[in-house]
Amino acid sequence: MQPEPARDESETSVMSSDRAERRRAVARTAREQHERRRMASDPAAGFDLELLRHFAATRLAAAYALPFLVLLVGLVGSAWLPRPVMAGWAATALVAQFGTAIICRRLANTPANRVDVAAWQGVFTALEFVNGLVWIALLLATAAAQGSGIEIFQFATMLTLLAVGTLLASSLPLASFLATAPIALTMVVLFAVRQDMIYLALSFLSIGSEIVFLVLSQRLYEATLGMLRFRAEKDQLIADLMTAKSVSDESRRRAEEANLAKSRFLATISHELRTPLNAILGFSEVMKNEVLGPMPNATYRGYASDIHASGEHLLKLINEILDLSRVEAGRYQLHEEPIALVELIEDCENLVRLAARNKGLRITQNFEPGLPRLWADERAIRQVVLNLLSNAIKFTPAGGEIAVTAGWTAGGGQYVSIRDNGPGIAEEEIPIVLSAFGQGAIAIKSAEQGTGLGLPIVQAMMRLHGGTFELKSTLGEGTEAIACFPSARVLEAQQPAAAEPRRLADLWRAAG
Repeated sequence: MQPEPARDESETSVMSSDRAERRRAVARTAREQHERRRMASDPAAGFDLELLRHFAATRLAAAYALPFLVLLVGLVGSAWLPRPVMAGWAATALVAQFGTAIICRRLANTPANRVDVAAWQGVFTALEFVNGLVWIALLLATAAAQGSGIEIFQFATMLTLLAVGTLLASSLPLASFLATAPIALTMVVLFAVRQDMIYLALSFLSIGSEIVFLVLSQRLYEATLGMLRFRAEKDQLIADLMTAKSVSDESRRRAEEANLAKSRFLATISHELRTPLNAILGFSEVMKNEVLGPMPNATYRGYASDIHASGEHLLKLINEILDLSRVEAGRYQLHEEPIALVELIEDCENLVRLAARNKGLRITQNFEPGLPRLWADERAIRQVVLNLLSNAIKFTPAGGEIAVTAGWTAGGGQYVSIRDNGPGIAEEEIPIVLSAFGQGAIAIKSAEQGTGLGLPIVQAMMRLHGGTFELKSTLGEGTEAIACFPSARVLEAQQPAAAEPRRLADLWRAAG
């Protein structure tokens, strides 16, 4: 008997360790959720970093397109400028572009907790300004060149640079402005100094183009910021849901553990109580029946009878608690066999007929003929029927009637129905009556109060058999309890085996 406590201590240690681990998991989830909420509520700590990474990702995505643009502009510009000059400028522009790409790659590989947002914003703004100066150098060089169509080349290059600059640097408004405004201002000055109407028009177009592209850049910035805000809200919502789920799972586990501990306690204490209770019942019955000799004092005989009746009531309560606790703990095992539902109902009715007769109750039967057997636990089904009959007898007034019905369900199963014409149960009290130790107002006022476990046990037994239990009642009209068994538990009737020998005999006679 010694190893059992050791095993219990081991199980308790494992359960405590599991609970501690679950608590730590909930705490980690709560901390992560709090950190995400803080980042979402503080744009300087969260969105600026995301905007930096968005700028770097956009620049890296265009890392192969921008060198192509530099080479294309250098090739076209060589029509007005010497090729060595254009080659030197193109090499400088490519170095600036590749340097920007390398720095953007470095930011992408830097952990978030090691990024200095303000410093990186300054670096990227300076890089964009330097890239703009490289393009300004090309425009200034072409201003001194001679040839037709140079103004068209300058204006087209400026528009391309404004579009590309505002698109790539839209995540950093200051960088977008410094990358494009100097280029537009340079073209305004170059066109304005020529004092010609067409060049003045091009100057105004350059200013208008810069304003339009800056507005578009601002809209792109706001759209990106809105996307980041929605993503942060989505992450926060997911974190809240994860936290709520963790708390819910922990609460459910605690409730299940508490329910299991309660069931184990009830099962243990019930076993411990039955031993002394059997002695009380035995000795009180001996005294009540005066087995060892007459008891002159009538009051003592009445006390012995009361002790015996109270002991029987307590034993019934313990047995019901024990059955219910076994079901809840998952330790109730069904011993299934073919049973005849009608015969079992008749046996149960014979057991309670005396109690019904003492109250002047009439029990009627209505059984469909030819019901096949059920594959079920006879003891459990007998307890179901006895509990329903006992409740009907208990709450039906003297002179009442109880109708017992058995037959087929619509789905091919079988059912048993027990209906009385007692006081009934209020609709809002039915869930209370079906809960453990729950009693309705009629039961509380009645002199024949029960334990409140009969119907919960019926529910549990039917659930173990895959069936259903339903309680219908109307105040002043009575109550009907219906227990339904699924079609899977109905055994098919065996076909007679005499047909085959007769067919063989007919064939033998035909052959003879």
